Amino acid sequence: MLIGLTCLGTGLALVAGRQLLSQGAAALDPTTPAAELERLRHVSADPERRREAALLLSARPETPPARQVLLLRGQGWGRDPLAAVALKRSAEAAAAAGQAPLAEALWGELLERFPQQPASADALYALGRDRPPLRQRLLQRFPAHPAALAAALEQGAAVHLARWGPRWPGAEPLLRQACAAQGPRPSAAERGQLAAGLAQLGDGPAAVACLRGARGSAPLELSLGKALLKGEGPAPAQGDARLLALARRLPASPEALEATALLSQQQDPAALARLAQLPPSLQDSAPVQARLALERRRPWRGVLQRWPRDPASWDLQWELARAAALKGQWGEVSTLLAALRPDQLPAPLAARQLFWQGLAAENQGNRAGAERYWRQLLPLAPGGYYGWRARVRLGELEERDPRDPQATAAGLGAPAASPAAAGARELPWQPLASGDPLLDRLWRLDLPLEAWELWRTRRGGRPPEGPGQLQLEGRLRTGIGDDWTGLGQLDQAALRLPAGSCRVQWQREQQLHPRRYGSAFAQAAAQAGLDPNLLFGVARQESRFTAGVSSAVGAVGLLQLMPATAAEVAGEPQSLEALKQPERNTALGARYLRQLLDQWQGAPFLAVASYNAGPGAVAGWLGAGRPDPRRQPELWTEAIPYPETRLYTKKVLGNAWSYGLPEEPGC
Repeated sequence: MLIGLTCLGTGLALVAGRQLLSQGAAALDPTTPAAELERLRHVSADPERRREAALLLSARPETPPARQVLLLRGQGWGRDPLAAVALKRSAEAAAAAGQAPLAEALWGELLERFPQQPASADALYALGRDRPPLRQRLLQRFPAHPAALAAALEQGAAVHLARWGPRWPGAEPLLRQACAAQGPRPSAAERGQLAAGLAQLGDGPAAVACLRGARGSAPLELSLGKALLKGEGPAPAQGDARLLALARRLPASPEALEATALLSQQQDPAALARLAQLPPSLQDSAPVQARLALERRRPWRGVLQRWPRDPASWDLQWELARAAALKGQWGEVSTLLAALRPDQLPAPLAARQLFWQGLAAENQGNRAGAERYWRQLLPLAPGGYYGWRARVRLGELEERDPRDPQATAAGLGAPAASPAAAGARELPWQPLASGDPLLDRLWRLDLPLEAWELWRTRRGGRPPEGPGQLQLEGRLRTGIGDDWTGLGQLDQAALRLPAGSCRVQWQREQQLHPRRYGSAFAQAAAQAGLDPNLLFGVARQESRFTAGVSSAVGAVGLLQLMPATAAEVAGEPQSLEALKQPERNTALGARYLRQLLDQWQGAPFLAVASYNAGPGAVAGWLGAGRPDPRRQPELWTEAIPYPETRLYTKKVLGNAWSYGLPEEPGC
């Protein structure tokens, strides 16, 4: 008994000592030097720390599969979820190294020991190639997991894909094919799921046709209405009718309120008549009342006072202030913008409000007041368009010609030592800070794919709820290379998240502005004699760094070049495949942007607006009676008659400034 107590005491002491050592040591993450990870893998007294070091080393892109197998050998010990991840990574590395028997043994061990962990989905997929029952178990147990979506695609399981992953590559043709099927299959319920999937893909008419005249649930009807509004021809009118019917049928539902907001944003002549058909409870809502105030059918002040934190009020305030600024009514601008406090707005909108309050004060002869507003906005917007313009207005930046890459590589402002380095530099690693210990740990160990798989499995494929989840999912998606969706989600989140500290806002700007294809952008900018950050800024807005994307009008690639424009710049026709190559696309896009800057004598506002709307349209926005784009560039931009070009110009130039920010905040 004495011996047993002695052994127990020794064991407890070892555990306690290991915990104390772990608590005092810095957490390992992707910034930990490889030499330190190698040392810890061999000598650390803490087995958890040894496993973390091995996982981090194996996750480095330069580590070959055979080396990964050695690093992860024996790291699947214990019942911790990280053991399941270690087994999964070991099996994948063994398969990539051509060690098929070892891979199969590891997959089997993973499935036996951790049947409910998301990592086992990959085991079911791998082992199910020749065992169909395992694939069925995969679809049932982990329906939203990427492995299940891949299996569903291989099996032609269109309904499964429609419900759990309609955006999965290759899913769309299967959904269309299933909708076209005749007979009792698909059933009415399955048609509803197929229609919901097509609506998520943005094809409203196809989704409606798939229902064959049936009416869907409230979420489905809302999704159909949204998709139809983005269509062409009769589709938008059909979307309006569907949204109105939803709002009238289920006025107390959250979908009805969202439908009302969408109806309030329509600009056709019948928009107000549709709003008058809404139930009284929805007519007395912020979106409808804000629209009536915008049409001067009711006082604006009451709307802002009653719904100060509603997006409809924010839009109302800005549209009225913008109209007053274009008329030179600076006192009215000040009155309108003072009606909401900056802390009632998300950070980007608060920055916009403060910038224009400053401009209004300056135009009324109050320079000191203007500077107070501009300095107040800097912690809210260290990056972005208004952070840049505030620093210019404060005299902290000299506006320079973007055709001088050495002078402007820091983002249309302060000089940088090396334009090539500015183009190639990636963002520093940041913690995920999700509040979920396992999710945060996977991210910290440079396992973004495993973090994403865990998130999707837990969420069941449901879309994010609220700005916090939008931001989290956006970061996870960009972590696995899905910039098209992920950066779009981060953009949406930024317009709804409450303002954080200066450091938090700085980090959000970095998350919003990753550098992809850095060497291609650096080389293209250097060859064209451009600020590389301006080129990054265009690509961020045009394609979100998705090299293979094509627009509805035929623009292709990272910088969304029209084939005719690319052919003109290159001096010969360019194939679509060539334009999808990052190196070719960035080179031609940089040359075209340089041509526009030369045409406008280096004026970035005019060149960027021309990239979106064409130089002919921009030439029509100059002259007597219009703001001067060199002396009043902010006012000139707000006078652009195309809303898309207006937003585009501000976003691109704000992106360029954000890409030039240093890694550490100057808070």
